[in-house]
Formats: sequence, C-alpha cells, structure tokens
Amino acid sequence: MTLPNPAELLPRMARDLRTHLAARQISEPRFIGIQTGGLWVAQALLDELGEPGPLGALNVSFYRDDFSRTGLHPQVGPSNLPFEIEGQHLVLIDDVLMSGRTVRAALNELFDYGRPASVTLVCLLDLDARELPIRADVLGATLSLAPDERVKLLGPAPLVLERQMLASH
Repeated sequence: MTLPNPAELLPRMARDLRTHLAARQISEPRFIGIQTGGLWVAQALLDELGEPGPLGALNVSFYRDDFSRTGLHPQVGPSNLPFEIEGQHLVLIDDVLMSGRTVRAALNELFDYGRPASVTLVCLLDLDARELPIRADVLGATLSLAPDERVKLLGPAPLVLERQMLASH
C-alpha cells in the first residue's frame, strides 16, 4: 500500500472544510493545530484556504491519559491560543487520528480555556484504530495498517508521510 501525498489531500480537505463550515453557517472559525504534526497540517490548510490566521497551537502532553506510562515528550512546550475559546467556533486540526486519545486530550485542554460554541475536527489521516468514539468531520484519507506499523508525518515543508515499523521485543 502506498501512502498518500499530503499535498494531494489538502485541496480536497480545504473544499470539504469550506462546505462543512458553510452548512453550519460558521463564518469566522478559529483554527488550532495540535503540536507538532497537526500544527504543520493546520498551516498548510490555512495556506490552501487563503486564510491569514491567527493559528493557535495546542500542546496536549500534560492532558494525555497515558502520560504516566509514556513520560514527557522531549519537545513539550506551552500551548499558544492567540484568541478567546469561549463561545468560538473552533477548527481543531491533527495529522493522524489513531486511538482518539490525542483528540480527547485536546478537547479537555480546550475546555479548560472556556466553552467553545462548536469544535470541528480535521485530520489528515484516519488509521481506523480508534479506542474512543471520536471521528473527523473533515478527513484526508483512511488507512488500515498492520498492528506493527505506524505512520509519521515529516515536515513542516514539504509534508511527507513515512511508514514505520514498531520495534519487536
């Protein structure tokens, strides 16, 4: 199976997002990328949409439910939300939707900042391996991987998907 090229997925994702927002009569969404890959996808999507921003950056490391098991990632930094969350229509963007735990952590963090009017989830890839009932409103592609495979987004420019094998024990 060949991995899709993000540059080929983004124009359709932008069209789908415009359609989704128009159907819900959302005219001034606030865009937030989940660090790190989601932030790269968010910037590429904003470029595709011709939106100047601002773009919020969400670091969900402290909100992950597996934090005690996996420890702190070495690139943990603060979230940066340059706009109010309360009452806003948010577009939350991530690179890969797998278990759903990153998105759950992101929602928990966002609600600590306020209660948004709505949250639209945009993901470049869905690996169809969810553990939580979370799905993207706008999606680039769906992939099914073997249990020992993962996909990593490399970037920020150009965005490239790379297949990785988990180490055997």
